[in-house]
Amino acid sequence: MATTAEYGLGEQTFPRGWFMVADSEELEGTTPLSVRYFSREMVLYRGESGNLHLVDAFCPHMGAHLGRNTTSYVIRDGNQVEGDSIRCPYHGWRFGPDGRCNQIPYSPQKIPGAAKLESWPVVERAGCIWMWWDPEGGEPEYDLPEFAEYGAPHWVNWKMDRLGVLASHPIEIIDNMADRAHFEPIHGTQEVILFENDFEDHKVVQRMSSAHRTLSAEGGEPLYTDTWYTGPGILISKMAGQFPSVILITHTPVDDGVVKVWHGLLVKVAGEVPNEEEVGMARAYQQASCDAFSQDFEVWANKRPCFNPMAVLGDGPIGKLRIWYRQFYNPRARAPEFRARVNGTIITRGTINAPFDQQVA
Repeated sequence: MATTAEYGLGEQTFPRGWFMVADSEELEGTTPLSVRYFSREMVLYRGESGNLHLVDAFCPHMGAHLGRNTTSYVIRDGNQVEGDSIRCPYHGWRFGPDGRCNQIPYSPQKIPGAAKLESWPVVERAGCIWMWWDPEGGEPEYDLPEFAEYGAPHWVNWKMDRLGVLASHPIEIIDNMADRAHFEPIHGTQEVILFENDFEDHKVVQRMSSAHRTLSAEGGEPLYTDTWYTGPGILISKMAGQFPSVILITHTPVDDGVVKVWHGLLVKVAGEVPNEEEVGMARAYQQASCDAFSQDFEVWANKRPCFNPMAVLGDGPIGKLRIWYRQFYNPRARAPEFRARVNGTIITRGTINAPFDQQVA
């Protein structure tokens, strides 16, 4: 496990951006969910209104954890969540969705101004729960993806694969966006036709066309994927074919050098309202997609940190990608500095459409 400082990414330990913190199925009723991200203990809960809230886990009164308790009568009596407020199980202090204490049940004293839980913006979209993280406390600087296919006619929704915690710095995951050379040995890609990257401010895009051992028929149309990151942690990949699909891979820092990872797949089928058979087929597609992702996952879980890639012709613009990535680890005011160094399109040579100019010794 290596730290952000060792990679020399910037002033901040964790990147600024939108990140997944849970899937919707993990929140049943108003029972709070304890989570850990960005080296912080947090509690995610759904108010009686259905609205979601994410707050610091520790009560400012005497430090009790709001989410890790099953024996307090606050919990047993079902009184922990009232409206959109949450009570501490230790002394019953109640905190509103803004994090401020709004009741001390046993004291007539005015509520101290410091009686406040830190809170973070959360949005529920496409069966996932997302938080905005910014060490500077700023408002979101870009929008979450729309995930327009989720819930649309003909599309089978994903059921998110919870892949757990990976002891890897997220930069090692991000590298794949520019790493053309790993596709053949890891994923079975054959005859790469094109490999291009666009750097567009807070987005990075990968366009790739190739033959594939299992995903394209011999002599048939090549496999084409359009893949992009929105910010530092949300990857979407669209793949055409008999059953068009949309892959979601998302990772969130738990601690410095440790991430939590999810995977999902939307699949388009013939039926406007997918039937049982089509849903089963989509689930099999998602498993195949997850199996392909596990080929990367196994490498990340066992490799040593790569602080300075030994780049050669044909690898892809990994150095450019790491410059792009640094914008999220530095104050927002510096983002234009990193974007100006990379914005544009880079075509990686060593493909059918862009062969090497000459043999290199």
